[in-house]
Formats: sequence, structure tokens, C-alpha cells
Amino acid sequence: MKTILCGFLSAVGFYFASVTAHAAQPTDKALHFQEAATPIMAQITAFHTDILLPIIIAISIFVLALLIWVAVRYNRRANPEPSRTTHNIAIEVVWTLIPIGLLLVIAAPSFAIIDKEDNIPEAEVTVKAIGHQWYWEYEYPDYEGIVFDSIMIADEDLKPGQPRLLATDTHVVVPADTIVKMLITSVDVNHAWAIPAFGVKRDAIPGRINETWFKVDKPGLYYGQCSELCGSKHGFMPITVEVVSKADFETWIEDAKALYADASASAPVGIGR
Repeated sequence: MKTILCGFLSAVGFYFASVTAHAAQPTDKALHFQEAATPIMAQITAFHTDILLPIIIAISIFVLALLIWVAVRYNRRANPEPSRTTHNIAIEVVWTLIPIGLLLVIAAPSFAIIDKEDNIPEAEVTVKAIGHQWYWEYEYPDYEGIVFDSIMIADEDLKPGQPRLLATDTHVVVPADTIVKMLITSVDVNHAWAIPAFGVKRDAIPGRINETWFKVDKPGLYYGQCSELCGSKHGFMPITVEVVSKADFETWIEDAKALYADASASAPVGIGR
């Protein structure tokens, strides 16, 4: 029975993946963030593009122009008798006040985003991620008995469309248009659970549970990786989150309950393994 359920759930996962074309993952030669999949990531992207990037570009151009002007105007040939000026109060006031102003412009929206990240709304689904050297274990506390490991698929086992170093044998399955709370911890060393398209990155620390949340409107596959150097296989513990419709999620939950009820007395078994 367990084998049949494993095969069925694997097929269900493949079906979900086939009908959800959207997949957030790194792309070759990309210069920008991945497409935002959550409201928080949309705000992070807007903050970076509309506020932070213009300020950085303006500062870089100003400093470069200043360096060129100094090199041309005050080289030995153009200025054989250098000034003996030791300081200029007006300039010192200006170069103190302007950076303070810029920092305030940057700080105000960034603090607002951080506040939204840290204040978790009432969650409809809770998922616990547990970091191991070197894979992730997941629990669904709202649904007793659903516990499984998620391990990277080796290069030789990859199927068409599965991204190298990102695809996993089991997925974190969550419903679309739903507030999902993540509980993140570790059993050995520090890890970090990160999904760029969600704007989520939280450290997994032994003996401590960190919290974060996300809400994804668009069904699809979303990829992330451990983002805290955790040992020799740090680069081989990816994260795959599969966002499905609420109806499909309920179907997955019922089938997963049956599978993991059988497996609860032994080591966790991953869906599709």
C-alpha cells in the first residue's frame, strides 16, 4: 500500500508541476531579481529599483566625476604650487549632512519592509523546515503525521525540465493565495532557508526556531537554496516549493496523511522516493 501511495503522490506532484508553468529560478546572464511572487518581494524589488539603485548610481557618478576633476585640476603640471588648506568647515558640514539625508531616505522604506516581514499575519498553513547536513526535513504541524525529507536530485537522475542543483525529490506543497508561516530551525549547524522569488531568507539555528511568512498568488514551482555556509555540501541542499490550488492542496494533504501515517513509526519517507 505504501508503494502504491508513493507512486500516486509522485504522479500527483508531476501533474501539479505540469499544469503550473510558472517556475522561479536563476537564469543565465540575469542582472535583476527573479520575478516577484509575493507582495513582500514586490516591495523589495520596487525599493531596490526605484530608490536604492538611483541613489547608488548617482553617488557612483558623482564620486567618479570628482576623482577625474581632482586628477585633472590638481595634478603637478596643472597645479605646481599646492594649496596648504587644512580643512573647510562648509564642505565638512555638507558631506556630513548629505549622507545623513540619504541614509534616512534609504532607512524609512527599508524599515517598513522589515516590519511587514517580521509581523506575521494569522497563518492559514504552517510548515516547519529543519536543516540537516545536507538536506531539508519538513513537517506540517497542522496535519499530524506529515513529515518528510527533501533531497537534491543527482545530475544523472534529472528529468527534462528539472534544474540542476535546484530540483529535489520531494516538494514543499502549499496552497496559492494563502498565508503560509514557516518555522525554521536546524539539528546540527547553522543553515538558512531562502526563496529569492518570495523575498524570504531566514537562518536555521540549532536550538532556536525562527519564523517568517509568505503568500503566493501564482501557482508554480519556486526554487531556493541554503544560504548559510554549512559545510562541504552546502551547495547541494536546495529547496523546491510547489504552489498549487487550494483544492489540489487538500487532495495532497489527504493522500500525504495516509502515506505518512504508515511511515510515522520509521524514518521519514519523502513523497515520490
